Amino acid sequence: MVPAARIIEAAREHRVDLIGLSGLITASLDEICHVAVELVHAGLEQPLLIGGATTSRTHTAVKIAPCRQAPVIHVHDASRAVGVAGALLGPTREEWLAHEAADYEGLRQKHANKENRPALLPWSAARSRGLRLDWNAYTPPVPAQPGVQQIAQMDLAVLEHWIDWTPFFATWEMPGRYPAIFDDPRKGPEARSLHRDALALLARIREEKLLTARAVWGLFPAWSTGDDIEVFADDTRENRLAVIHCLRQQFDRSGDGACLSLADFVAPRDSGKPDWVGAFAVSAGHGCDALAASFEAQHDSYSAIMAKALADRLAEAFAEYLHAQIRRTHWGYAPGEELDQESLIKEAYRGIRPAPGYPACPDHTEKDTLFRLLDVPNRAGITLTESMAMSPAAAVSGWYFSHPESRYFGVGRLGRDQVRDLAQRKGVSPATMERWLASNLES
Repeated sequence: MVPAARIIEAAREHRVDLIGLSGLITASLDEICHVAVELVHAGLEQPLLIGGATTSRTHTAVKIAPCRQAPVIHVHDASRAVGVAGALLGPTREEWLAHEAADYEGLRQKHANKENRPALLPWSAARSRGLRLDWNAYTPPVPAQPGVQQIAQMDLAVLEHWIDWTPFFATWEMPGRYPAIFDDPRKGPEARSLHRDALALLARIREEKLLTARAVWGLFPAWSTGDDIEVFADDTRENRLAVIHCLRQQFDRSGDGACLSLADFVAPRDSGKPDWVGAFAVSAGHGCDALAASFEAQHDSYSAIMAKALADRLAEAFAEYLHAQIRRTHWGYAPGEELDQESLIKEAYRGIRPAPGYPACPDHTEKDTLFRLLDVPNRAGITLTESMAMSPAAAVSGWYFSHPESRYFGVGRLGRDQVRDLAQRKGVSPATMERWLASNLES
């Protein structure tokens, strides 16, 4: 993360009109608030634009905007930045800001009304309400191809058929389901034009090999011990490679009375059932920065944004494709699976691939566990920044679970009692863990 002092120094040196901050992971959120306060101390009143994957309009209104009197505006994605900048520097600035201020006040009121939520369960009570699966009646599937494997260069033509285009249109502030969006009387013509441009650039990327897609994955013996999952090198289960530290819901969100944790989906050590878990990391972003920079050098921001959007879509397609191969072949617990694109999008298959930093496992530091387990930097060329963001940005990583009852869920709000327990299990300070889980921590 760029220190506040450097941001302030650059803003003064270049006499900027606007300041932009991007938050890619949870830990960035506290740092953004810190920078906002430091801008006040430095006497800088330029409008502050907030963007990035981990940010939101509500968080900006509730947590960041109150840090300063000068404007703080959330920008949903890069494609909207020019419009927002124009509004802030144009003749209707005050009217536009008044509208934004009213909207943000509404978001703060709405957030305040949510404070009357059910109280969290004590950590001990939540742990005792974990999902109870009948392990005696279940035999975990043994992978057909255990161990670590990799793909040095994936065929982009194959991945193109696995692209879910709906999020692509959302990137361009054009919400609507693909391909139905083409028939929308208002958005249809623009959506078709955008899609044609995307396919044209995708063809060029494929033909000129402008992007490279790489992957690494592994399937390992494992068992759960409490809220942790122990991962082993081989069937002897003597050489422990890693421990996946999981979080648990602290109030009933599952519909079956359970407080869910990912550890619930792996056979406990004392069950006598030898289970397995998987890990993966894929990227389609190798070469994306250079490609986008080449467009920017030609003052073609549209194509630069398009290149990044396509790299993101290809990375997600790669993750979906690889998960299907895991289910059908490498792990092989669903050899006869035949699903159309719509069923894949709806995740109508057995097993899940939750990602560290997302609702079921919001602790971004677990990426470090995954990356060390698979040696991701050397095998797939993906690295982690100090704030646990992946580079290249067009990358996806996560865990594989095979149990038929495994499902996606959100951990949600966490009590400090659970965070303290997690810190102890991970061997870090409670303050460190609270910083990484700030957006989940009960206030």
